[in-house]
Amino acid sequence: MTQTKTPTAPSPPRAAWWRRHGHMGAPSGFTLLPWLLMGVGSLSNLVQGETPNPLIGGLGLLAFNSLYISVVFRSFDPRKRAAASTKWSLAAMGAITGALSYAYAGSWLLFFPLLGLATGTVVRGRRLGPVMFGLSAVAAAIAAYRDGWEALGIFYGTFLSGMVTAAILALSETVKELRETRQELARTAVDEERLRFSRDLHDLLGHTLSVIVVKSEAARRIAPRDMDAALAQVADIESVGRQALTEIREAVTGYREASLAGELDRARGALTAAGIKPLVRQSGPPLPPQAAALLGWVVRESVTNVIRHSSAETCEIEVGDRAGRTRLVITDDGGGVGSTAPGSGLTGLAERLAAAGGTLSSGPLPGGGFRVTAELPVEALESVTAAAGDDAPH
Repeated sequence: MTQTKTPTAPSPPRAAWWRRHGHMGAPSGFTLLPWLLMGVGSLSNLVQGETPNPLIGGLGLLAFNSLYISVVFRSFDPRKRAAASTKWSLAAMGAITGALSYAYAGSWLLFFPLLGLATGTVVRGRRLGPVMFGLSAVAAAIAAYRDGWEALGIFYGTFLSGMVTAAILALSETVKELRETRQELARTAVDEERLRFSRDLHDLLGHTLSVIVVKSEAARRIAPRDMDAALAQVADIESVGRQALTEIREAVTGYREASLAGELDRARGALTAAGIKPLVRQSGPPLPPQAAALLGWVVRESVTNVIRHSSAETCEIEVGDRAGRTRLVITDDGGGVGSTAPGSGLTGLAERLAAAGGTLSSGPLPGGGFRVTAELPVEALESVTAAAGDDAPH
């Protein structure tokens, strides 16, 4: 019987075609089709009439190729790969390969490496090693019985084709999962940044517009009797507007840092302009920048709520250190209506403080008025990680 040489890999033009149509970079069933060229030798034997019972050989070759194509394409769908029909198709390939190799030997033995490749696409995990070793042993036994020393090459080719194919596909799936995870993390980061930015704009514009409205009302009331005082209020409105523009620009670029001292000064001016008496007391050591920034936001939001909703006469702001925790308490003697509505700025601030290990609570007082209390662990904030810092206002 004339033996034919094992065909080589696809030529460069053919390989380029498969790279374009076989989704290079993400293996698919098309990626594994060129390996069917290993059966060209058997087909040549059939065409040249060198194979006994060519009808049986031709039907066997057709059945093997059909099952191979079906198995390798189904193996890239996890649900189809685990289906019983896929495993039965693989078993049928094994039976056909064993029968054809035993009957014809020679180039027909090359169907065993093809069978190993198909097995590597379907079988995964701990079962792969034993299955491939058993299949390779059967291939070597048949090859040794029919062709002697050819058995070693058949054993090696069968075992290696299955193991390498499984490893490459497993690596490809891992890379795909990592890419999907990275995309999901990127989407999450974008969502978090949008939420941070919306909170910043709420805090900035809510406070600033409240101050502008209050000062505008004051200017309108006093203009008929004291134009100089009204112009002073207008000048304040211009100053507040310019400051707001600066802060919004800095917020857009992501570099703005709130300042507790600055917010306390603004709170005094805004409360006074609204006709509310401010009482501000601050004690304890200097705060770390992040703690001062977070508490500055609490002061800004709380004072805005006092001006908008409380109808208070007095607002007391106290900052101090208590058992290693910085404590900010803002109390007014008004009604506090609307300051705890769902979706308010205080809700977002509570989430920010919680991310930094702190707490924020608010609610009406039994005798009237409203209180906001914020606490932060100073020592934890001094060594806060970059991830936690990203969640704070910038």
